Amino acid sequence: MSEQCIFCKIVNKEIPAEIVYEDDSVVAFLDIRPVSKGHTLVVPKKHSNDFLSTEDDVLEALIPEIKKIGAAVMKAVGAHGMNISTNHGAAAGQVVFHLHFHLIPRFSNDNLMPWPHGDSEPKNRQELAEEIKKLLA
Repeated sequence: MSEQCIFCKIVNKEIPAEIVYEDDSVVAFLDIRPVSKGHTLVVPKKHSNDFLSTEDDVLEALIPEIKKIGAAVMKAVGAHGMNISTNHGAAAGQVVFHLHFHLIPRFSNDNLMPWPHGDSEPKNRQELAEEIKKLLA
């Protein structure tokens, strides 16, 4: 636990939250600044700053719960789809440095725009793919 982490404080019931699910390793609660109705955050109880620094056993416990909670959220709000995401680092929009997943219900005409996509040259993709492969070897 990080003493200054707002999500650790929610996990420890030091500050209020609309908790929708809790078990031995996970807490899920409604976002106070939702993108859409039912926007839920799912956090591991064990503090880690972000996805890449989280221990594998924590992730193994987290992912099935995200699936279960996501299905319940979609049904509760009548969503047609859902974005499931995590932001890793400030450059990616991470504000609270405690791993958390956003479950954002989506509706057919919600006017939320997907990320812009660009074009890339095949040569550039091939070079990048080779660099990634080297780092994974």
